Amino acid sequence: MAIVPQESITQFQVLMDELCAVEESLGRTFQNMHQGYPHETLTRFLKAREGIVERAHKMLVDCLNWRVENDIDNMLTKPIVPVELYRAIRDSQLIGLSGYSFEGLPVFAIGAGLSTFDQASVHYYVQSHIQINEYRDRVILPEATKKYGKHVSKCIKILDMTGLRLSALNHIKLLTIISSIDDLNYPEKTKTYYIVNAPYVFSACWKVVKPLLQERTRSKIDVLSGCGEDDLLKVMEYSSLPHFCRKRSSGDENCFSLDHHFHQQHYNYMKDQSSIRRSIEPLKQGSVHVTLPEDADEEDIAKALESELEKFKDLDRCSESVTDLKISDEKR
Repeated sequence: MAIVPQESITQFQVLMDELCAVEESLGRTFQNMHQGYPHETLTRFLKAREGIVERAHKMLVDCLNWRVENDIDNMLTKPIVPVELYRAIRDSQLIGLSGYSFEGLPVFAIGAGLSTFDQASVHYYVQSHIQINEYRDRVILPEATKKYGKHVSKCIKILDMTGLRLSALNHIKLLTIISSIDDLNYPEKTKTYYIVNAPYVFSACWKVVKPLLQERTRSKIDVLSGCGEDDLLKVMEYSSLPHFCRKRSSGDENCFSLDHHFHQQHYNYMKDQSSIRRSIEPLKQGSVHVTLPEDADEEDIAKALESELEKFKDLDRCSESVTDLKISDEKR
């Protein structure tokens, strides 16, 4: 849905104003979520539900409840520790920020083919993914908005399929969880997904993955030839290309590495936020584990996540949160 009528946005806004006036916790997390741009957020959820106000309202309310129940507002105060475990996650869940497009959109690089997801428990990979989403929305996008002098609310993702094997389908459950989290709680945050370096097995994997994606997500996917350098230079400077998109790559900075400035800034930001929160109330430790049936669909996944995370509902609360999403001391 390209254009959302102003009438629908106004109607949606009235419903949200009424809700936030009654449910203070939902109103607070909504403010953290929209970062001063409520109409843009309402538009995103309307687009995600074909412009139908009632469906968009339900989707957003469900999202806000998910945020409150899982303490998403405080997710950036919970760095994964020790740092060796976080480094292992970064080495096996490949993602990084390589630069910005001509439009000012952050360019996220994703090593889809070489990500192994075998160095930590599932809940750590899910936690890391949510933390990067929150850091993008609350730090990266506001900084881009200030830098480019216009509201920047979306990003570009470049998926590198180098090294992709059929065994990657073993991770389909985890990828489905992550995809569902994005579809339900971070809709319309990516303008385009570019796929590069696709090997011959990509078509086989795509047949399995494609049905799991929402149609609005599939319509944004653009498979480029080779490393995609020529096509991508039409939307960004050479310096913003991920290392795997450069034809003559030799010693280029690896944006996946924990040593890359993006991950250093991200991790240090979380440590600083953790220190601030600890000065108010110490964090307790625990863990989240999600078990899903092999044939789980999006609704099953959502229910399973809600059920598992409900266990933490009665933990001690600080004045700024409802529930703590806990991190286990286990390394695997």
